[in-house]
Amino acid sequence: MAQSHEDLLAAAEAEVTSIDVAEAAPLRADPGTVFVDIRDVRELERDGMIPGARHAPRGMLEFWISASSPYHKPWLAEDKTYIFYCASGWRSLLAAQVAQKMGVRSMSLRGGYSGWKTSGQETATREPKPGL
Repeated sequence: MAQSHEDLLAAAEAEVTSIDVAEAAPLRADPGTVFVDIRDVRELERDGMIPGARHAPRGMLEFWISASSPYHKPWLAEDKTYIFYCASGWRSLLAAQVAQKMGVRSMSLRGGYSGWKTSGQETATREPKPGL
């Protein structure tokens, strides 16, 4: 039987630690924590992002994590805790679940970037890259 998105999210919620903005905000100063924005680059350019966050588009995440992939990104293999976020928290919950299965110490930001902005936390702009 097919699973709905609600089923997938419930399974991920059971496996992944999710933290709210109040818990996550102080971790920006922790050198052992990396915030990872998995939204599409157009969302980052339009809406901004958490200052200091790294970008890993959701569609490439597994390939960027896997050391055997030609697309591997070494920064995703460091001995750190990665807090994944998207706009509302759904995509990042699934991303954190996959990353965790791949051996990455992962968390998901409950409420996503929308919750971050609503709570009045600092944001940064991302300028479009020339030629795109």
